Amino acid sequence: MDQSNNVTIFILLGLSKNKNIEILCFVLFLFCYIAIWVGNLLIMISITCSQLIEQPMYFFLNYLSLSDLCYTSTVTPKLMTDLLAERKTISYSNCMTQLFTTHLFGGVEIFILTGMAYDRYVAICKPLHYTFIMSRRRCHAIVTACCTGALIHSASQFLLTIFLPFCGPNEIDHYFCDVYPLLKLACSNTHLIGLLVIANSGLIALATFVVLMLSYCSILCSIRAYSAESRSKALSTCTSHVTVVVLFFAPALFIYIRPATTFPEDKVFALFYTIIAPMFNPLIYTLRNTEMKNALRKVWCRHELLEGK
Repeated sequence: MDQSNNVTIFILLGLSKNKNIEILCFVLFLFCYIAIWVGNLLIMISITCSQLIEQPMYFFLNYLSLSDLCYTSTVTPKLMTDLLAERKTISYSNCMTQLFTTHLFGGVEIFILTGMAYDRYVAICKPLHYTFIMSRRRCHAIVTACCTGALIHSASQFLLTIFLPFCGPNEIDHYFCDVYPLLKLACSNTHLIGLLVIANSGLIALATFVVLMLSYCSILCSIRAYSAESRSKALSTCTSHVTVVVLFFAPALFIYIRPATTFPEDKVFALFYTIIAPMFNPLIYTLRNTEMKNALRKVWCRHELLEGK
C-alpha cells in the first residue's frame, strides 16, 4: 500500500470559500452542537434516573441518544475547527479513522431505529405478548445485534477504501472523509468498488427504510380498531419515530443509493444526518411524548429540591 500511495494529507474544501459564510456557519454549528449535547444528555440522564429505563422503548431511546452523540462528534468538531482555519487539512490516518467511525455510529443509529420500530410493532400489534417478547434479555440482544451489524458495515466500507491508491490530487470536495469523495480521488478504476459501496451503504439504507415504513404501515392498520384515546397515543409515538426516520434516511438515500458520483448538494444533504437529525431527535422525542416530559420534570425538579435542602 505504501508503494502505491504517496498522499499523506488530504485537503478538505469544506462548505464554502467565503470567510463570512464560514464564520456564520461556525456560530450556527456551535449552537447546534451544544444543543445536541444538552438535549441528548438530558434524555439519557432522565431515562437512566427514572422508571422509564425499564420500558423497552426508552431503553432503545437511551442508546439512540448515545449513538447520536458519538455520531455527530466524529464530524462536527472537525468541521467547526476547519471553518475557522485558513487551511483545512486532515491526515490520511485520521481520514480513514473518521470514515470508519462515521459509518460505525451511523450504522448503529440506523439499526437502533429499526429496533425501536420493532418494539412499537410488538407493543401495538401484539400487546398481550409484549412483555414476553420484549424482555430485557431480548432488548440487550437487539442492541448487541445493532452494534455488530454496524461494525460489519463500517469495517467493509473501511476495507473498500483503505487499499485504494492515492497519488494526487488530494483535495476532498466535502467537509469530512466519506467513501464517494475518496473514490473520486483514487488513481485506479473504482467502478467495481463503487458498486460494492452501493450494495453496502445504499441497499442497507434502502432496505432498512422500507422495513421501517412497512412496520409503521402495519401499526396504522392495527390501531383502527382501538379506542380514540389509544389511537391518539399510538399515533403520537409513531409520528415521532417516522419524523426521525425521514429526517435521517431521506438525505442518506439521496447520497448512497445512486452510482459513485458526487454533487455539490451532497454536502448540504449530509448536514441533515450528521448535525440536523441528532439535534432534532431530542426535541421530537420530548415535545411529543408526555411520559418523557414527565420524567424530565421529576428528575430535574427533584434534583433542584435536593440542592435547595
